[in-house]
Amino acid sequence: MNVTVDFGGRAVLVTGGTKGIGFVIAETFLAAGADVVVCGRNEPETLPAAGGRTARFIASDIRDAAAAAALVEQTTDQLGRLDVLVNNAGGSPDADAATVSPRFFEKIVGLNLLAPFYVAQPANTVMQTQESGGSIINIGSVSGVDPQPRTAAYSAAKAGLLMLTKALALEWSPKVRVNHITTGLIYTEAAAGVYGEHGEAALAEVIPMGRMAVPADVANTCLFLASDLASYVTGADVPVHGGGEVPARYVVTRK
Repeated sequence: MNVTVDFGGRAVLVTGGTKGIGFVIAETFLAAGADVVVCGRNEPETLPAAGGRTARFIASDIRDAAAAAALVEQTTDQLGRLDVLVNNAGGSPDADAATVSPRFFEKIVGLNLLAPFYVAQPANTVMQTQESGGSIINIGSVSGVDPQPRTAAYSAAKAGLLMLTKALALEWSPKVRVNHITTGLIYTEAAAGVYGEHGEAALAEVIPMGRMAVPADVANTCLFLASDLASYVTGADVPVHGGGEVPARYVVTRK
């Protein structure tokens, strides 16, 4: 049996891989031996690096289908192949659904639902021609199954991403595996600004695992899903949320 998490000789594309969770995902694949391309609209001062190698950067606004296709083409030209796509780019500021503009809603759905498809479609075309096929991993959010106030556009888009994952897995198997990660509360520099100085500790009280996730929790799951260890896993949703959140009624009645 040949089971490995050695990604030597494999090519990985991580969208939104220049900061936050995507940065750590790129580092993790580099550490496992992969050649990695990250994309964003602007090149960062520091690129992900590990194992003596640094990720390559390609500027791209993947909300544009033609730009997304060009990104996949350039990645394949530079690395010679494409084995793994991690659709990580996404996010949204909070917005009141009663007053938010149609343009805002379109942009959020574009980034979180349309863009992953725009990149996945040409990636699948490449992977289908490879003897070893490929793996596509979509980074979703618990908001897609448990929406929070002021996240209507984001929650709707992430719910769509989960169903898109299952649909693509159905159509693109067996050569290309497509899986989804439902992320929960993740502690990053950006999150620290949102939750406050001691917000991590307070939020940890309502998470069964007793802490917020860190980017490495998501990155390690990506590594598993893209590896031979998950060779029979497709159309799956892997929750990386520490067990979700303790029900409010339980917290309130025990204060």
